[in-house]
Amino acid sequence: MKNGNRRRFLRTTALAGTGSLLLPLNATSVRFSGIEPNNQIPGKHPDMVLLNDRPWNAETPAHLLDEPVTSMDRLFVRNNGLIPAKVDSATWTLEVSGESVENPQTFSLEQLKTEFKHHTYQLVIECAGNGRSEFAPPARGNQWTTGAVGAPSWTGIRLKDILARVGVKPDAVYIGYYGKDRHLSGDPDKVPISRGVPIAKAMEEESLVAWGANGEDLPMMHGYPLRLVFGGWPASTSGKWLTRIVVRNQEHDGPKMTGHSYRVPCEPVAPGSKVRDEDMCIIQSMPVKSIISYPKSGAVIATSKVIDIRGHAWAGDYAVSRAEYSIDYGMSWSALKLEPAVNRLAWQHWSGRLKFSVPGYYEIWVRATDELGNRQPMVLPGWNPRGYLNNACHRIAVKVQ
Repeated sequence: MKNGNRRRFLRTTALAGTGSLLLPLNATSVRFSGIEPNNQIPGKHPDMVLLNDRPWNAETPAHLLDEPVTSMDRLFVRNNGLIPAKVDSATWTLEVSGESVENPQTFSLEQLKTEFKHHTYQLVIECAGNGRSEFAPPARGNQWTTGAVGAPSWTGIRLKDILARVGVKPDAVYIGYYGKDRHLSGDPDKVPISRGVPIAKAMEEESLVAWGANGEDLPMMHGYPLRLVFGGWPASTSGKWLTRIVVRNQEHDGPKMTGHSYRVPCEPVAPGSKVRDEDMCIIQSMPVKSIISYPKSGAVIATSKVIDIRGHAWAGDYAVSRAEYSIDYGMSWSALKLEPAVNRLAWQHWSGRLKFSVPGYYEIWVRATDELGNRQPMVLPGWNPRGYLNNACHRIAVKVQ
């Protein structure tokens, strides 16, 4: 814990009575033009933390992610442009074209729903910048802490089924997307974001063109009426308000695909280094990570009381093989119960029980290990200019009395 955070925690506990909530370990003061965490975020839980309102960006406190399947009112928001001014699902279309498409076609939403087989998968989406606020020197961008992640249950059709309908040429390398979100400048000719994935990822069973989440239509904030969902990869690849997919014979080069956007140095660099664009590599599968969703950071616990702890773990394209916790700052680790994923690319739930026999200040740390043997670091991973891929152990603070 940073010294400042520890002092604030101890100062708050000295004033708190039994059962009070204490200042979270990773507490930050979030203020943008007087806007603080409240219910001003359309369709969102009142305790969501607003990072920006133009465009909308908001994260979910860890304790609100306790559900096995993330509710849409608790799913983080990461927008690059403005929500479409007008959406009419009755006239909405999806164009599939590009230099590596044999038979370009345009589908109505009704065609997509009636002419293709429906599939439902729980899929993790996480902003590549989740955890950015911890990097030093700081990286510009939304200062996410731990809550730019979620795992709703998505319904739609497989992207590979659409691509099979239009025909993909042998030279296909990448797919890219375009949506109906508007550029912040207001210029209708500017595209706020157009990213994509290699053709192999597009062809996976779980790669969806989705119109539903958790049994209902997509909320407007999350791409209504149509979006892409690529589980395990940066959420920026899962384009919202989807109107066009292009199949490319080269790496897609739309806005936010080049330069430093969603890229990290191909080789490790010293903190604060300037890195040339040609030395940056595109982020693909996200790293192994976990979150503690219960108890809430700042909880007050009775001495010798057995408490439940629980949360989730995920590992990009891979399964999690082990989850562990520590209450002595990483000197020793104990195994947690880890459940299998409900389907590939869903997160896995972990749980455990513990008790503290001596009163005082404690931290609960959790780390996960994936099936390849990659384990979460206890400290920040390698620095990068945009503050991506922070998968350090999640830590919460508790007071035992």
